Amino acid sequence: MKMRKDMMLLLACCVLLIAGAVGMEWLRADNANKPIAVVTTFKGDPMTSRAFTWHSSNVDEEAFLQVAKGEGLVDWDDSEVLTFKGTSTAVSIDANTKQGVHKVEATGLEPGEYYTYRVGSGKAKSWSDSAVFQTEAVDTGSFTFINVTDSQGIIEQDFSLWGNTLNKAFAVFPEASFIVHNGDLTEEPTDEQAWTYLFEKAEKWVTKVPFMPVTGNHDEVDGDAERFVSHFDLPDNGAEGSIPGTSYSFDYGSVHFVFLNTESNIKEQTEWLRSDLERTDKEWKIVAVHQGPYGGNTNKKVKDWTKLFDEFEVDLVLQGHNHEYSRSFPLRDGKVTGDGEAEVKGREGTVYVVTNASGQKFNEKKEDKFYHKVHLQNEKQMFAGITVNGGKLTYQAYDVDGKKWDEFVLAH
Repeated sequence: MKMRKDMMLLLACCVLLIAGAVGMEWLRADNANKPIAVVTTFKGDPMTSRAFTWHSSNVDEEAFLQVAKGEGLVDWDDSEVLTFKGTSTAVSIDANTKQGVHKVEATGLEPGEYYTYRVGSGKAKSWSDSAVFQTEAVDTGSFTFINVTDSQGIIEQDFSLWGNTLNKAFAVFPEASFIVHNGDLTEEPTDEQAWTYLFEKAEKWVTKVPFMPVTGNHDEVDGDAERFVSHFDLPDNGAEGSIPGTSYSFDYGSVHFVFLNTESNIKEQTEWLRSDLERTDKEWKIVAVHQGPYGGNTNKKVKDWTKLFDEFEVDLVLQGHNHEYSRSFPLRDGKVTGDGEAEVKGREGTVYVVTNASGQKFNEKKEDKFYHKVHLQNEKQMFAGITVNGGKLTYQAYDVDGKKWDEFVLAH
């Protein structure tokens, strides 16, 4: 009798193991059809539109975005659900593998509203999990955004550090409207697994808060930025001759943002930068670059850009690349114009900052230069929260443990 019970127990265990294995295979099959690396960006007017990008294992899939006004559970068959169809292309991962690249933009949205969305091919088991975003409100008087740079990882653990950095950034600045990343998102741009980790570890943020990237020297290599641009749907208003998505500008609230690519097409971007700054009527001007003019060292290849920053009184230049923290005195014509302690008033000078790194790599602190007001290496992932409120801009830099390392104010 005991042997029979043992046999029955063994048989039951085998059945459970087989059922579990079959269930895991079904789960893998379902997940294989789901979007990966989902990210949202600004492309058109932040008040009335939002763009989305994702990859998939099927290069033949179509791209659909469904959007419902409000937050919470959504009946996706409701007649008021908006459906947008986008574009699908393919990118080669290796000699034998391709991934689908899918991009869709929602337009005609209402300012200052919350929307719930999902993306996928339109097939039943291909949809992403639902997420929520908010459009920019009309007459935005005050807002905050997060600045990070150089996540630049290789293995999953590297990107866990990046994810922890964003988690802390949003804990300190929970109302942040978007993220500016100053480039070098991964170590090797053709390593698609690294891109998957990048978005996976930041999924709860980059699926709802626009993630606006700068092109770094690890994002564009020898004139090739295919992997970088495959992951983002960005404004198509940049310099002629630049790879689309590597130079662009947009407005948010009272700020005009300009993103420049220090890796190629410098001369043409200089011409575009002039015309772009001439056109804006926004009170504040912020530029984002990777290899900046005044970081841990002086980058002379973009000296013509600094002349335009001076001419058009750019307020703030966000930089990356140096993997250390640095903040300049206010500068004009290559000279210090303030003490770096008091508020920078009346556009007396442009301030240049590097917010260390948000990933695993830190460089040895370089020699102090004449323009350095704050210059340090704490070997901690860092981020900054930048708040624009009327005629005042407040910059605050923290490490991943929540310690504030720097703060300054610009006032008009």
